[in-house]
Amino acid sequence: MKGKVGKVLTIVIPIVLAIFLLYPTWRAQQMAAERASLDSAAQVQWDQANGEDFRKEKLRALKLGLDLRGGMYVTLEVDVVRLLEEAADRAAIDETFERVIEETRRQAERSDEEVLDIFLRNFDRIARPQGKSLVTYYELVDVRDISEERIIERLKRDINEAVDQALQVIRQRIDKFGVTEPTIQKQGTRRILLELPGVQDEREMRQLLQTTARLEFKLLRHGSDVLYAFLNIDRFLAGKGAPAADTALGADTARTSDTTARAAKDTASKDPYAGLSDEEKAAKFRREHPFLSLFAGQVLIGERYQPFDIAESVIPKLPADAEFYFLTNEDGKRQLQAILARPEIRRMLPADAEIAFSAKPERGSENSPNRTYAMYVLKRDPELTGDVVTDAYATFDQMTNRPMVLMYMNTEGAERWAKITGANIGKRIAIVLDGEVYSAPVVRSKITGGSSQIEGMANVEEAKLLQIVLKAGALKAPVKIIEERVVGPSLGEDSIRSGIAAALIAFALVVLFMVTYYSMGGVVAVIAMLINVMLNLGILAGFGGTLSLPGIAGIILTLAIAVDANIIIFERIREELHRGRSVRASVDEGFRHALPPIIDSHVTTFLTGLILFVLGYGPIQGFATTLMIGILTTLFTSIIVSRAIIDLWLSRSPSARISFGEVLPAPQS
Repeated sequence: MKGKVGKVLTIVIPIVLAIFLLYPTWRAQQMAAERASLDSAAQVQWDQANGEDFRKEKLRALKLGLDLRGGMYVTLEVDVVRLLEEAADRAAIDETFERVIEETRRQAERSDEEVLDIFLRNFDRIARPQGKSLVTYYELVDVRDISEERIIERLKRDINEAVDQALQVIRQRIDKFGVTEPTIQKQGTRRILLELPGVQDEREMRQLLQTTARLEFKLLRHGSDVLYAFLNIDRFLAGKGAPAADTALGADTARTSDTTARAAKDTASKDPYAGLSDEEKAAKFRREHPFLSLFAGQVLIGERYQPFDIAESVIPKLPADAEFYFLTNEDGKRQLQAILARPEIRRMLPADAEIAFSAKPERGSENSPNRTYAMYVLKRDPELTGDVVTDAYATFDQMTNRPMVLMYMNTEGAERWAKITGANIGKRIAIVLDGEVYSAPVVRSKITGGSSQIEGMANVEEAKLLQIVLKAGALKAPVKIIEERVVGPSLGEDSIRSGIAAALIAFALVVLFMVTYYSMGGVVAVIAMLINVMLNLGILAGFGGTLSLPGIAGIILTLAIAVDANIIIFERIREELHRGRSVRASVDEGFRHALPPIIDSHVTTFLTGLILFVLGYGPIQGFATTLMIGILTTLFTSIIVSRAIIDLWLSRSPSARISFGEVLPAPQS
């Protein structure tokens, strides 16, 4: 009895596991269809109620590649030659250096060799015979003893950082563009590969990717007029007034209407949430406050931030020049960005204010499923832009051994920075890249000389990210598109239909052959093959993989490999039956003799898939991924699941038989 239970579990557990792993895919499709059937107003309410669950299901769902969904493939290249040219001292550049740059660019376009190696080789050939050295053209502001070795080391560092900067800027822009599930990866030392599902506007995406990064330094904006603007936005979204024509805000924004005052008084005298459960209270609050329910306020009292409610009765009690910011979760951030992008909503904010969100989660919530982001109110006009930043690098404070970032500015920037910091001691200045805040440090003192020290980073990774952001504002290596392809949504649908049709035809032919030739044994093979495909797709979804057209080809090939394994086993069993053995003995011997060749063939195929996965990219990796998963699931289903099904069938009675396409001899005693 225990043996039977074990065999049943061997069959049932893989099926349950596959269903569990594939359920989020089905659920995400159902939720997407439900959302698509609603109008825009209903979608906002749906997002508030189900947005977080929908996001989680999509993260766990099986993703489709561009060849199935439609979208845009882009290969970007960082212009390293331009970086080498821009890094040189302008006053020192002459005709000789320009010849070196021109020759380097010509050779780099035809070669995958490191650009710096090409540059140094051309420099030795063209410039050195004329008595020139790297020191002639390059200077290091923060290094006293300049040598060619140090210049080469700095150029290598700048090239590596340029690619990281480009990656960071591109990732942020694509996220803001609204592309779902993009793939962004480095290829070699100067190229970046992008897969952008759902993108059809080539011109807009091309412009987005090639635009120079915009680094700005903006002061946080204080004043209760912003809080009253938030109240008006909340009422407007809830359908309680505040029409766009009457919401231009000035110094008199703080005045409230008699209607609002009476409403507040009525609310105070009668609790509208009395008798409701916590869930019902939360749902009611979200319905009645579609804007304010998306974030929580934090106001600076003394030296600490404390939570506060944005309400008519609370705002007048805040300090006159209160400093505040707000916290929201990932789903709330997306909803707030969508709301604040609406023209009628933007007109309700003070003319000199803008809302910006932190680019990364708040400290301590990075690994939490409910990551928290900061929302800042900034002055619209920047105090300074990133074109004055000459360098930045992460290091450690020698006194405290804590990570920090050193930032250097040119002469013009240093003079303006001294005036800005001197006039705003004790205030926070946000470091904003392409509209998102990466840091908002407090000005401790007037900063002169153009060298600033930014502290408060939790770890080295955070310091390096800020370094990348600061240097992105002075990015000397623009990116250029060297290849792009667009797959239309109709072509993606055709690919899905073709892929599914091919898989079904292959499966049907295999089923027909196996059942016709191997009788009941063929039925066992078909059941094992179905479990195999379910496990393959489930594991791919569980590990966050992407199913592409080559991936479907890998699954079809897996079907052939699975059938091949079963054929080897069944032929061995038939040989034993021809020798006059009983069915049970033939099954035992057949599996035992078939195991070594099956394992050998599967191991070699798996190694081939591994090589393709490591050396290839894009479609090749998609094919290799499903092939390797299929090899592992085939070993399990062909050897273990098939054996469990056959054993269960034979355990029904001592005289039970199973046909493998042969007329079975009478069992021996």
